[in-house]
Amino acid sequence: MENKKTVVIGVCGGIAAYKACEVVSRLKKMNIEVHVIMTKSACEFVTPMTFQTLSQNFVVSDMFEEPKTWDVEHISLAKKADTFLIVPATANVIGKIASGIADDMLTTTVMATKADVIIAPAMNTGMYENPIVQDNIEKLKKYGYSFVEPASGRLACGDTGKGKLADVDDIVHAVYASLYGSDDLKGMKITVTAGPTVEDIDPVRYITNRSSGKMGYSIAKRAVMRGADVTLISGPTSIEVPRGIKKLVKTMSAESLFEAVNENFEECDALIQSAAVADYKPKNYSKKKVKKKDGDLSIELARTKDVAKEMGKIKSDKVLVGFAAETNDLLENAQRKIESKNLDFIVANDLTKKGAGFNTDTNIVKIIDAEGNMEDYPLMSKEDVADIILDKVKELLEKQNR
Repeated sequence: MENKKTVVIGVCGGIAAYKACEVVSRLKKMNIEVHVIMTKSACEFVTPMTFQTLSQNFVVSDMFEEPKTWDVEHISLAKKADTFLIVPATANVIGKIASGIADDMLTTTVMATKADVIIAPAMNTGMYENPIVQDNIEKLKKYGYSFVEPASGRLACGDTGKGKLADVDDIVHAVYASLYGSDDLKGMKITVTAGPTVEDIDPVRYITNRSSGKMGYSIAKRAVMRGADVTLISGPTSIEVPRGIKKLVKTMSAESLFEAVNENFEECDALIQSAAVADYKPKNYSKKKVKKKDGDLSIELARTKDVAKEMGKIKSDKVLVGFAAETNDLLENAQRKIESKNLDFIVANDLTKKGAGFNTDTNIVKIIDAEGNMEDYPLMSKEDVADIILDKVKELLEKQNR
């Protein structure tokens, strides 16, 4: 992201307050500055210390407590906010804001802010459907306040109906859209490959690699959040599939990955190939478990199909992005891959560097294009790396359409 954004989160008193912890955590992982204001009743459900630890900022709950800085606190927070989120929002707080009442730190700060305000209600179905509450919601919508609609389901009180706090993914998505705009990739069809491949030796054993799929899933998630139609082709991972994915194709071997990519290639505008594809597979598969014997065991390996190279042969006007995870000769290997696989650019990372590579939430990358231009990026979250990759894909696609 070009500039670090700030979100002020108001937490109201309701059982769903614990889910606000996950919202704070997710936003922090997206490199967003978070400040939390709690109502007094919210402190009965979750301690301020919890939010203070997650946000790494002081939590404000009492208008009259000794200030942590010499700023007028509610004005200072109102000015800091790029987006203001209230989660969970109770009928009480929604009603106070709609009526212009500012009698605590949360409502006072909301009144003072010029930032976009997003409200995520959570309450009993009867309360939510009460015409007074609905009138207050409609009134606030007319004033430009945004709402993340509550879900239907079993509520904490035991009732079933609408009023359950929206999914955390939907809330985070709404905040992201407010901060950065969610439609800059709208209309673009992007296919992302992710995770490892698995090559069977026998019914028990197989050859694979250390890829967790985190980089590919981050790219898919960010692309969805920015409005793209995303097809995710994934090897076996333990990662939750991002909400909003248009199509998910699960694969195992390099051959099945190739078939899936080939099948979906025609309809995509860009193919981002972050999957770690095995270069070799056992030449002969044993239908029975290979039994242990005295001495060593040799397994003859055969080359797998080079998926990126095959797609490069039929590239046409599509944007192709490759990855190079190396332990040595990073630049030489990456540049060779660009040429041999007909890539527009490649994302290269040195697996020997701390914080880069497999099974981490961060990465350190170099991006090299087909003309040999290279940009170095420091340690950052994989989601930030994903945005950089998507920015470059967008730029290339827009150039083609001029």
